Amino acid sequence: MSMENHGKASLKVKNQDVVEIEEVEVKQTELKPQDIPLDIIYEDNDIIVVNKQKGLVVHPANGNPDGTLVNAIMNICKDSLSGIGGELRPGIVHRLDKDTSGLIIIAKNDKAHIELSRQIKDHEVQKTYLALVRGVIKEEEATINMPIARSTKDRKKMAVAKDGRNAVTHFKVLERFDSYTLLQIRIETGRTHQIRVHMSYIGYPVVGDMVYSNGKNPFGVEGQMLHSYKLIFKHPITGNILELQAPLPEYFEEVLEKLRNI
Repeated sequence: MSMENHGKASLKVKNQDVVEIEEVEVKQTELKPQDIPLDIIYEDNDIIVVNKQKGLVVHPANGNPDGTLVNAIMNICKDSLSGIGGELRPGIVHRLDKDTSGLIIIAKNDKAHIELSRQIKDHEVQKTYLALVRGVIKEEEATINMPIARSTKDRKKMAVAKDGRNAVTHFKVLERFDSYTLLQIRIETGRTHQIRVHMSYIGYPVVGDMVYSNGKNPFGVEGQMLHSYKLIFKHPITGNILELQAPLPEYFEEVLEKLRNI
């Protein structure tokens, strides 16, 4: 007999029951070049370093099948990206959150990709961010060394957890305002949402972060005020030291000017 209560996941299958399975068509994501403006900070035969704009997703995924950084890079590099990252992540060595702006490295070939991945794994790539956080931090500088894992309450979020992966964040105060602090942040590890999780955990969430704060956003900015400001690393092929910087986005500078004039 056919199963009439097919919507009940708890229903036990009995002998001679007939189970009908409806095949669901899986949509294939076609990775294609798209003409999306990019701010290229550095480019040679092996790598590209882009100043990613806020709101741009790095690679295609559920909910973002195209319109990503990968689609834009493909339009520039054609078929010269590293394939190590997978079919939907060609050239992607590391990532930035959708609403985090700033420097990101893309590998054009497998050799460059392998060496850059090694440098990141061995903490040889110096990643420096600028962030505006809520609250006035008294310390001039400090280190947050707290492991991070996926939240058990919300699988879309990350959280500080004893059984998490090692995560180390160093911060230094650059400027204090009435109720905010501008920080220079250097991360040793690259855990998902690391800076946002750490700063929220110690009570100073990143301004505009609607995931790891209570939603206060007096400046009306979309997305967190977090910018990948500087990268220092060895060129994966030549071995030369590259020190690259990306200026703060205009909206970020405007918020700082408002705070300075209060």
